[in-house]
Amino acid sequence: MAYIVVSALSHAGLLRDSNEDSLVVGPWTLCSTVTESPQTLLFPLGNPLVVAVADGLGGHPAGEVASAMVARRLSRVGPALDSEETVRDALEGCNRAVYAAADGDPDLIMMGTTVAGLVLTRDRVIVFNIGDSRVYGVGAEEVRELTLDDNPPLAPGERSSTVVTQTLGGTPDFSPVDPHVSGTPLSTGDRWLICSDGLTDPVPDEELGGILRVHADGRAAFELWKAAMDAGGPDNVTLALVRIGE
Repeated sequence: MAYIVVSALSHAGLLRDSNEDSLVVGPWTLCSTVTESPQTLLFPLGNPLVVAVADGLGGHPAGEVASAMVARRLSRVGPALDSEETVRDALEGCNRAVYAAADGDPDLIMMGTTVAGLVLTRDRVIVFNIGDSRVYGVGAEEVRELTLDDNPPLAPGERSSTVVTQTLGGTPDFSPVDPHVSGTPLSTGDRWLICSDGLTDPVPDEELGGILRVHADGRAAFELWKAAMDAGGPDNVTLALVRIGE
């Protein structure tokens, strides 16, 4: 019987006073807290399972509130996310919910978050994102970004940008979102990495791939976190490694 293995962690990094990231793995959510070591969960492959990372916007108020709202909402609706259309509708609902919570509350105005993740059904994987958190497909020879960063074009020599052109919430007045959503068949042995930019900004894709060629599951999650810390840990780091086993 095929099953899903998810190894995840969330950490504030070395320079931030708090963690504004949130994580959802099926019915399990981790919001604005820190895990001292990777947590590994197993699920049967069958009913839709959502795994996602939400990165609250730094420099805006209440980023941790926005990311937690999105993680908890995706957890609630996750079992019904059985198609690209339902995933897109769920993300648009998350956007409306963030704006509704911020409406009229001066402590929450402008709060916002990115999100990236996937939904696993019996025979398909649906990948989605809004913002610059990412999902990678992990192959035997390389990691390949499956999401589309909502950043302006980078200048020559730049690897990343602090400017995000699309988020859930994040502006004074309601702004609709155009989620990036795609689906493909899945097979036993498939692997994915879902992460906030606290991992991908300091750690190049080539280094991510090198770690994931050597390690898997919880050990891989630890080594990825360690690579971000060795690179200065400039931001919150949240990641989930997903694998189809049999």
